[in-house]
Amino acid sequence: MNVIVIVTDSLRPDYVGCYGNTQVKTPRLDALADESTLIKYAYCEGLPTMPTRTAWWTGKYTFPFRGWQPMELGDVLLAEYLWDRGFVSALITDVYHMHKPTYNCGRGFDYVQFIRGQEYDPYIVDDGINVDDLFKKHFKPRPDNPSQTEHQERLFRQYLKNVSVWKDKDEDSYVAQVVKSGIKWLEEQRGKDKVFLWLDCFDPHEPWDAPQGLIDMYDPGYTGMAVIDPIPGDTKGYLTEDEVKHCRALYAAEVTLVDKWVGVFVDALRSMGYMDNSLVIHTSDHGHPLGEQGIIRKSRPWLYDDLVRTPLMIRHPDGLGAGRKVTGIAETCDMMPTLLDFLGIEGPEGMHGTSLMPLVRGEANRVREYAYVGWCLRSWGIKNEKWGFQTWLPAKNLPMQWAKDFGKEGPELYDIANDPTERTNVIAEHPEVAGELELKLREFVDTLQLSELGK
Repeated sequence: MNVIVIVTDSLRPDYVGCYGNTQVKTPRLDALADESTLIKYAYCEGLPTMPTRTAWWTGKYTFPFRGWQPMELGDVLLAEYLWDRGFVSALITDVYHMHKPTYNCGRGFDYVQFIRGQEYDPYIVDDGINVDDLFKKHFKPRPDNPSQTEHQERLFRQYLKNVSVWKDKDEDSYVAQVVKSGIKWLEEQRGKDKVFLWLDCFDPHEPWDAPQGLIDMYDPGYTGMAVIDPIPGDTKGYLTEDEVKHCRALYAAEVTLVDKWVGVFVDALRSMGYMDNSLVIHTSDHGHPLGEQGIIRKSRPWLYDDLVRTPLMIRHPDGLGAGRKVTGIAETCDMMPTLLDFLGIEGPEGMHGTSLMPLVRGEANRVREYAYVGWCLRSWGIKNEKWGFQTWLPAKNLPMQWAKDFGKEGPELYDIANDPTERTNVIAEHPEVAGELELKLREFVDTLQLSELGK
């Protein structure tokens, strides 16, 4: 049996049709969901990019212990574990953070391909490439922060250089390049058993520069500035309401572009026979704030659903769980236990996650009561389908003033069942609920920390 994981970075479930969105076109993801068990409440436990991949590949929570950092020498990584059991494996990705020296993301994979040029990757460094016209068309400075503007200007100019070689925004897009490379590698493995592919696409992460035809689907007639790579932070005083609305359209267009290429990949899997003997999982590492809480991009360690909730679809080759929508809670640290359970392989000691195969097989409706989420040294949270609680951390060398600077005076509680966008903090109305959730959260973290110390 084989395992194929498809990651599309920064994808919010509320921008996908099978999760209830009726405006954004995602027919191929919706079709995959029809063949899969769809997990309604899936969360990333630690933020953002690198902690999530650590959780995926170790089966462990990260947020109480470590944030954005390389894989550690003592980590037992998923690819290494499968390599030791005879799997041929590949990591194919355009997530340029994973390519940075010291991050060790290729450990255990037989084949690794990094598609260069995404986001601010220092890929094309020719100073003779003139990107001034595109820069003026798409870059909006922050009037309240000249130093941040200067920094972001340098990064955005790098991206424009990287894509200057494109001839077609569809066929040359990074998601297309990753998918084509994944298909090529799988073609070379045809006929083999024990194949493991981790296909990690950075889109629909910003910059959002999908083909214009897709953008026009979501904001027709727009004549203002298309800020395809907004500077992270508050929207107030920076972007107009129309610009924020257009940013959402740009993101939606990028989602639809990603949907198309996921479909191309799934079609290739089917034609090569992989859908008959492979567990296929689609998910994302986190969501993306698009102005709902007054911020754009991952500029605050706030644990609202627009950032911490993700799509998750698990397609079993025997059709188990096809079309089932499960309200049980899943977390990123469940990835490794789930894959090993499917393969019938006993996992290493010390994993915190839980296999989701009982949900797929219909043996259970849930495997845990709460999701625990966090941003290392900044915030902790606990969520379920009813409530969401988050609190801020006065960490070493990081006084609580940072939270106040971001407009946060104390813990927050949200009635997610009736307020899914988490706009109204109801902690004053339900102090007993907040107290109970905070106690569960702190007891959980204490248990994790004790287990790590006891190694």
